[in-house]
Amino acid sequence: MAEPRRLRGHKATATCCVASRDRPGIVATAGEDGCVCMFDMRCKEAQHMMDVGEEPITSLCFKPGNEDIIYVSSGKEVKCFDVHMATSWNPLETYNYNKEEINQIVCNSKAAFLACADDSGDVKIIDIRQHCLYKSLRAGHSSICSSVQFVPWRPWEVITGGLDSKLVMWDFSKGRPYKVVDFGLPDTSASSAGQCLNPAFVHAIAVPDADMLDASGKICAVARGDGAVDVINIESEVACSRLKNSKPRKRSQSMSKDKSVASGESNQNGSSRLHLDYSMGGHTAAASCVAFSLFGERGKFVISGGNDRSVKVWCCSRYLEEGHSGSNRDLLHLNISLNKKVNWLCTTPTESENLIVCDTTKVVKVFSVL
Repeated sequence: MAEPRRLRGHKATATCCVASRDRPGIVATAGEDGCVCMFDMRCKEAQHMMDVGEEPITSLCFKPGNEDIIYVSSGKEVKCFDVHMATSWNPLETYNYNKEEINQIVCNSKAAFLACADDSGDVKIIDIRQHCLYKSLRAGHSSICSSVQFVPWRPWEVITGGLDSKLVMWDFSKGRPYKVVDFGLPDTSASSAGQCLNPAFVHAIAVPDADMLDASGKICAVARGDGAVDVINIESEVACSRLKNSKPRKRSQSMSKDKSVASGESNQNGSSRLHLDYSMGGHTAAASCVAFSLFGERGKFVISGGNDRSVKVWCCSRYLEEGHSGSNRDLLHLNISLNKKVNWLCTTPTESENLIVCDTTKVVKVFSVL
């Protein structure tokens, strides 16, 4: 692996980053200095620097369909900016619906809703067209809600992860959860030899874009505090949940139709779940972030970063291919060793300089994954 390119502009630790999907090579980074830096990979220096405030920035995202608009979370607040108004940086909108510090914000693919996960365990769904609170998702988590993602092929659903070790699937139109996966429960079927003993907190989750589904499948990747990365087949989980909740009469009628799904439930590390841990070359400390690849065949790779100062590039499409056989160790496509723990990462839709990594320094690193 060649030495990474270094992006300079922050005065304190870089906390997060996001890459443009419509304009390859455009990347926004944010840091504990309260600043957002806009980079063009064709240039050496930051193109714009935005001073959002004195508090550290915890998350940011572009508005799908209009990436001139960027949303930034800091403390309990979300601000919306036009990146072309670099001289003033006055927010176009400000949202103050969260009661505790926000950990992640994300916009749905139709640019209608913004989800904000916070330290109280709540998630606020904001209608960004009407500029009002749409729904509060409560009682899903008993601890900090660390991550949230919309599900592109299920337009009224979000998935959240928390430091209670739970992954919760919600119908946000009703404000109710319909499926909970508890990683805190013992899993006797998973190989955990050599795995770190940290709790299986959910630090980050990732869901593929709609145009990635041919390569990735309808899955969710989960970065866990014990170092493992779980890849979950969402549709299998939903179908199994419906089987469990259905009446005995209906269950018996649907057994033949859902036989393949039921077999996935009985072997959760088989067809419905993939457990990427230390035994497969995975992280030896907490996995802090996870993302799907935008480069090459979109969604082919799952990329995770961890507190073991490494980035892992996983080729999960091999596992999802029908008839795949052989060692699961060949799922690890690439290991990148760093000098510091990884805070966040993202990918760009370019052939080179396509992996952006924010570690616990103020300098952002750029790698080329081929």
